[in-house]
Amino acid sequence: MRHWFFLVGVLLYVTGIGFAIAGARAARLAPAVEAPMTNPVASVRQIMKGIVAPNATVVFNSVSTTVSFKGTEEKFPRTDEEWEEVGNSAAALIESGNLLLMGSRAVDKGEWVKMSQAMIESGKAALKATQDKNAEGVLAASEQVNMSCDGCHRRYQRG
Repeated sequence: MRHWFFLVGVLLYVTGIGFAIAGARAARLAPAVEAPMTNPVASVRQIMKGIVAPNATVVFNSVSTTVSFKGTEEKFPRTDEEWEEVGNSAAALIESGNLLLMGSRAVDKGEWVKMSQAMIESGKAALKATQDKNAEGVLAASEQVNMSCDGCHRRYQRG
């Protein structure tokens, strides 16, 4: 009787491996799913005023040092909720960079793409710093965000 249980156990094990291999092959051969069509609605100006500007302001203002007659005041996120708020703003900057590359929003395939990607990378640096709860990292990333914004505005800002 013991041999019978052993044989059934081995057969179940081998059958399980067979199903795993068959499933992996089927997944590899499955056709790729096409990305859903998107329909950009907001203008570049609306993205800048509605998403980029307010979220960049949150990142910029989240870390600072003020020296006065009263002394030195260090400002940085202190609670998990404050870190999350700055992280959410960094994520919005990343996604804004993606939005600026969609459809007819991309003004050209050269500098516009580079500058949008610079905003994405600086947003990623800010997001990483918030995840690490690193105020110095947020400060450095906010400088990168500022540089990406200034460079783009010098070249492309209209009215």
